[in-house]
Amino acid sequence: MPRKRTLKVRCPICKKVVKNGADEFPFCSQRCRTIDLGKWASGGYVIASPVRDAEEAIQNENGDQEE
Repeated sequence: MPRKRTLKVRCPICKKVVKNGADEFPFCSQRCRTIDLGKWASGGYVIASPVRDAEEAIQNENGDQEE
């Protein structure tokens, strides 16, 4: 019979090895899960917008000033 592969990843907070299927996966514990949630809630993680959006905003500002 083929053996079932167990995926091992590291907890994104404390970097401990976590096995796939653990209760708190991909975190090693509820503590690390709560820390991660707190970072999202406080704005510690930011999804950057594409660079061209910033360039367009600058062009729009410059275009508005010339009128």
